[in-house]
Amino acid sequence: MKYKISLFLLFVFVLNSCQNQDEKRLAENEKEAKKKEAIFNNINKGWMFIDEPINEISEQKLNSWTEWREFMKEIGDKPRKTIGAFQKKSAAISKKAMALNNNIPPEFNVPQIKSRISILITKIKMMDLFIHLNKVPDDKVVFLIQEINKELISLERQMDKIVEKAKIPKEEGEADFLRMLDTTRAIPSSTPPLDQNKPRIE
Repeated sequence: MKYKISLFLLFVFVLNSCQNQDEKRLAENEKEAKKKEAIFNNINKGWMFIDEPINEISEQKLNSWTEWREFMKEIGDKPRKTIGAFQKKSAAISKKAMALNNNIPPEFNVPQIKSRISILITKIKMMDLFIHLNKVPDDKVVFLIQEINKELISLERQMDKIVEKAKIPKEEGEADFLRMLDTTRAIPSSTPPLDQNKPRIE
């Protein structure tokens, strides 16, 4: 009889223990789901890229630059529903950003534009890296989106400057003068540099 009572008490204890573990697991799952939902909501709220050219002149010039148009279209399409959709979109944006180094229009193929494109690509790659981590640091992702927007504005303003500068008429002979300056810079100096240790005759 004692054996049966002991067995029954053991069975009740095991059942109670399993129930507690199930409740604990459910509570942890619920907590994790809430955390994921908060991360998704924060990224969803902060996912706003500047997807329109800030100046009409640049917009006209950029119509011929396919890679830029495709990049702007990619950042303009906002993903929906899941964090996985944002991860896919981030990877697609990163791929389109890398392509910006190709077929840059001749007037924009200058160091000022190239360096800004390089910074933009770096920040997009960082965003893509963070959004693909197991524990997504949503605040960093949102911060990087803001930084990417700043870089886009900086890049487009530089394009505008180039377009505006090209519209200023050159004075007669200025082009020849600038060409002459470039050729004199390209010719190496034939006089050897002064040796500081050698005594000078005055």
